[in-house]
Amino acid sequence: MVVYLASDHAGFHLKEELKTYLESLRYAVEDYGNIRYEPEDDYPDFVRPLAEKISEDHEQNRGIIIGGSGEGEAIVANRIAGVRAVVWYGKNEKIIQLSREHNDANILSIGARFVEPEEAKRAVKLWLETPFSREFRHERRIDKIDKN
Repeated sequence: MVVYLASDHAGFHLKEELKTYLESLRYAVEDYGNIRYEPEDDYPDFVRPLAEKISEDHEQNRGIIIGGSGEGEAIVANRIAGVRAVVWYGKNEKIIQLSREHNDANILSIGARFVEPEEAKRAVKLWLETPFSREFRHERRIDKIDKN
């Protein structure tokens, strides 16, 4: 599995830390930017191309996007067909698990201003390792999302 990463200035340092962490876990990582800290950058410039990549094979590809709150990033990503981006602010890792089991989320949007790096690492690992349940009721709901 390739894990695609993107962030704006607010998430840049956490993205860099997560990239190193994911590589240590032997994930292939592709960085969609920003590739350097740029305080005036705009998250859509990095998030949209990542979301488009995820949509090419939205059942296999996984993306992690990071911003100050993660909200704007998720809004951009969810405009792309086949993308199911969820926002996580830290603390409750059960929501990470449920986003995969019930919603088959393929992008995790992290609010960097609300999480510590070690907490983010644990959450990312859990999110990547949690499979979609494939329960009929969850598949039915995702099919309804994809039809609209």
